[in-house]
This record gives sequence, C-alpha cells and structure tokens, in this order.
Amino acid sequence: MAVIFYLSSKSDPLPALTAVVWDKALHFVEFAGLAVLLVRAFLGEGTSPGRAFLAAVMVASLYAASDETHQIWVAGRDPALLDWLAGSLGALAGAGLCVVAARRFAGRR
Repeated sequence: MAVIFYLSSKSDPLPALTAVVWDKALHFVEFAGLAVLLVRAFLGEGTSPGRAFLAAVMVASLYAASDETHQIWVAGRDPALLDWLAGSLGALAGAGLCVVAARRFAGRR
C-alpha cells in the first residue's frame, strides 16, 4: 500500500513503463498484487478462504478508491473512475487466483 501511495504521489511515476504499458493494465496488476498479499495475510490469521477473498477484494477496492481520491491533490494527476474499476477488477482476479491456489495447495500438505 505504501508503494502504491508513493507512486500515486508522483506526477509521472515510472515514465519509461507508462509510455509503453496501458495505465489500466498497470492499475489491474498493482491491485491484483495487493489483493494476493491481503488474501495471504487473512488466511494466515485463520480466516476462511471465502471470507479472505471478500475481505481482500473490499480492502483493495476501497484502497483503489482512496488512491484515486489522493490524486486530486497531486499536480499533473486526476482521479479516474476507470482507473478505480481497473484496480477493483485486478483485486477480484488476484484474490480469486490466490484463494484457488491456496485451496489447491492446502490439499497437498
């Protein structure tokens, strides 16, 4: 979350990357990664996979919304509903993949 906040506070973060990669894809990937980390954290605390999925998606999606709100105060940045949507879809994908992987590997222990 701190890395996302830091990058979001820059007018043009990672210009070499953003010149060649669609910004919605970047939002998708960064919030998918956040959701994976959140699912792992919730599972580590004993939360059921279903609840870990829901909690991770909710937290990541809310953080994506706060990230867009934060950009109101950053010169050269604007909040965008589609950026939030891309981040939220990434959170769904990341959390879903993490839960599927956790269930698959749990049976091997």
